[in-house]
Amino acid sequence: MNARCVIAQPIHPVGAELLRSAGCEVIEPRDPAALLEALGSADAVIVRDGLSAHLMNAAPHLSIIANHGIGVDRIDVAHASALGIPVTCTPGANSRSVAEHTLMLMFAVARQATVADAATRRGHWGFKYQRPMLSLYGKTLGIIGFGRTGQMVCEMASGGLGMRVLVWSPKTDGETVRAACASRVDSLEELLEVSDVVSLHRSMRPENRHTLNAAGIARMKASSIVINTSRGGLIDEQPLIDALAEGRLFGAGLDVFETEPFQPQGPLATMSNVVLTPHVAGSSQDALHETASQCARQVIAALLGELPPDLVQPEMWAHRRMSAFDCDTDPNRDFEPP
Repeated sequence: MNARCVIAQPIHPVGAELLRSAGCEVIEPRDPAALLEALGSADAVIVRDGLSAHLMNAAPHLSIIANHGIGVDRIDVAHASALGIPVTCTPGANSRSVAEHTLMLMFAVARQATVADAATRRGHWGFKYQRPMLSLYGKTLGIIGFGRTGQMVCEMASGGLGMRVLVWSPKTDGETVRAACASRVDSLEELLEVSDVVSLHRSMRPENRHTLNAAGIARMKASSIVINTSRGGLIDEQPLIDALAEGRLFGAGLDVFETEPFQPQGPLATMSNVVLTPHVAGSSQDALHETASQCARQVIAALLGELPPDLVQPEMWAHRRMSAFDCDTDPNRDFEPP
């Protein structure tokens, strides 16, 4: 195909293998300066950390942006649409990985796993007499947002842990919630007041910012746990920090943050009732393989003029910037994507 695809941040090797098997030249820049230079001649780009309008403007031949993951809030989608550049995402590719990570954080916070580990390494055998631990069995889990990941967390928590699951998700109908053996609540306030664990699983849109704010945190029980493996902006961090410091919450497990990369000099880094991971919930090897594969296949399809299955702005496909390899402009092409 002789197309040039830039992989802006590291992905599973299968992605590059699929692209090369389709005839693409794969470029993997090592720093921001190299990325900017590579985009100047790129036909496609796969991103994990977003793409700004500035970088899009530096890519006059760019005809597809493939997002490694489902959240596209760090991609200037509006600017991409204005330039005629389709943006794709990979819904479902890492949902199970994120759901598993969510449960891992629930257990780690409830059972004081990180501080217990540190105590053991120090030879502090009396730790178990000094720190309270919680069981999850029979507790109430409140899920905010009920897409693929939220539903998987529900299945694991109710089926495997015997948890009672409540769901607040304005866009999810009651039948979907009942089919998952959960109960739908009419207000976020109700969910926060009765839940022992609150787990967020919403996309990051302007109207969803600070879904969990100071007023919501104030409604929660002092014995409750907050988990976020979705988007950092869904939580107003300062009220969360205050509640954790003052003992108005038992703990929190956070994989995402309002500001990323995470700033280790901040107060969250010093709190023993908080378990932190560096935005890796969807990064199991299985999930990375599937996500990279989906990205590569979507790039190949778009370059050949085929509608990618997970287009973020489907309405602009008919007005897209054509690639030099688009089947619509090359009727003699007989290449079949892998």
